[in-house]
Amino acid sequence: MLKNSFLILCSVLLTGLLMSHAVQAYGEPVTGGAETNMLTIAHRGASGYAPENTKASFDKALEIGTDWIEFDVQRSRDGELVIIHDTSVDRTTNGSGEVRDLNAADLKKLDAGSWFSPEFKGEGIMTFSEVLERYNGKAGMLIELKSPSLYPGIEQQVADELAKYPLADKVVQSFEQDSMKKMHRILPFIKIGVLMKYRPLGISGRQLEEISNYASFVNPNKKLVNRGLVQRIHALGMKITPYTVRDRASAAFLKSMEVDGMVTDFPDYVNEIK
Repeated sequence: MLKNSFLILCSVLLTGLLMSHAVQAYGEPVTGGAETNMLTIAHRGASGYAPENTKASFDKALEIGTDWIEFDVQRSRDGELVIIHDTSVDRTTNGSGEVRDLNAADLKKLDAGSWFSPEFKGEGIMTFSEVLERYNGKAGMLIELKSPSLYPGIEQQVADELAKYPLADKVVQSFEQDSMKKMHRILPFIKIGVLMKYRPLGISGRQLEEISNYASFVNPNKKLVNRGLVQRIHALGMKITPYTVRDRASAAFLKSMEVDGMVTDFPDYVNEIK
């Protein structure tokens, strides 16, 4: 009996020591008590009002009022983590070429605002570290790894940057589930989200159970959302924040489905119904 008690005590102490080292390495563990109110999540910032994934767009989201900002992370040729949605710069800048083929210094020279409106001329591409430094503590962050299979090792790079900041108000997500499983192994104290594209057959119970082994959020195309899906996700202890709301009718519908938040180009549309 004494031997068993001693072994249990040693196990408890060892677990506490390992957790302590993990916290030192990767920041604060996520401990339940997650958000109870519906979240307004600004898609690439307030991208209905300013050029997506830029300082102007993120600042506008804060001005309107948002709980989180959502943005996309990729990597330059020389290894810098940068904020841009498309795998090429053609659509949202005055440059051309693949993000991964351009050095960070060249990416920083591009105009990422004029395509949206002349008033945003000169808006640049931000780095991941710049976004973390500027907006940490001002808004939560929904961080999408964009096509991570193009960037071997990006999960570790993102983890290393995130380890410098509190993690409780940050979520890392991707469409690529293998990447998110890896992210969960590397950084077990951050919440993981899985993005789901529209599919006519919806999302199966088996898929949701598999995702629940490593993720805290399922973030589907809004066309997939119905009350049954929301209830199944909640029953597995996860949350659901669908994308992308661009009209008030969609916002009202998703609220009626009792989702946990909405990813939107227009944060004010969601704030109006909260």
